Amino acid sequence: MPELPEVETTLRGIRPHLLKQKMQKVVVRRPTLRWPIPEDLPTLLVGKTVEEVTRRGKYLLLKFPHGHVMIHLGMSGSLSLAAQGTVAGKHDHVDLVLESGWILRYNDPRRFGCILWIEGEPLEHSLLANLGPEPLSDLFDDDHLYQCSRRKSLAVKSFLMDSKVVVGVGNIYANEALFRSGIHPLRKANRISANRYARLSEVVREVLAAAIEQGGTTLRDFVGGDGKPGYFKQELQVYGRGGQACVECLTTLKEVRLGQRSTVYCPHCQR
Repeated sequence: MPELPEVETTLRGIRPHLLKQKMQKVVVRRPTLRWPIPEDLPTLLVGKTVEEVTRRGKYLLLKFPHGHVMIHLGMSGSLSLAAQGTVAGKHDHVDLVLESGWILRYNDPRRFGCILWIEGEPLEHSLLANLGPEPLSDLFDDDHLYQCSRRKSLAVKSFLMDSKVVVGVGNIYANEALFRSGIHPLRKANRISANRYARLSEVVREVLAAAIEQGGTTLRDFVGGDGKPGYFKQELQVYGRGGQACVECLTTLKEVRLGQRSTVYCPHCQR
């Protein structure tokens, strides 16, 4: 599933090609994603200019003079740029055709993503209104995780992945951040000290920033908006390495299921 670094990579890849461009055509081949694509989306967009391209959590926002298109990549979605005339593939469900000659193409084999139209303030939309702070913003300070955790008895990995606590820390980066901060993923969130949370918040920022810098983590489905894959997978220290040796102490990494997600940790380095 594309996580925050992959979505940020997509944003940086497509933004220069969309800004100040007028929409020439909208092609919807498959309107049934997680929620139906608005039937009047072509009418709403054709002839209108993209004023800004931003992100909130894992949601991309394309701003037009009269509203926003909100895009979520779901479990397997991707956005890429294609030249006009490029033949669409089996899972290329939507094309936003720009007057510049580029197509912003939405591909989603599992169709768990969404393309919605928002009028009014997008941050007040039900999908965005209750999101926590961005992990790379000043609102995600050293004290934030500690204060949020005081009444939380769930596992710290589940706590860290709660988008109401902080957005964008998905399974891959939660595994990596907990390993690099030496925290056992199954430890209860309210049993971790302020000092350890300060370290964890620092590591979360470092891991996400490094992944963004390297273009995101390429797994099975994700390709960046500029058509280039990410390379952070080469630096993953625990995720996907269950049963292999810890890079720090050579202890065999353990893999368990937590919240239906793969959780990998070192029983020696993490406590």
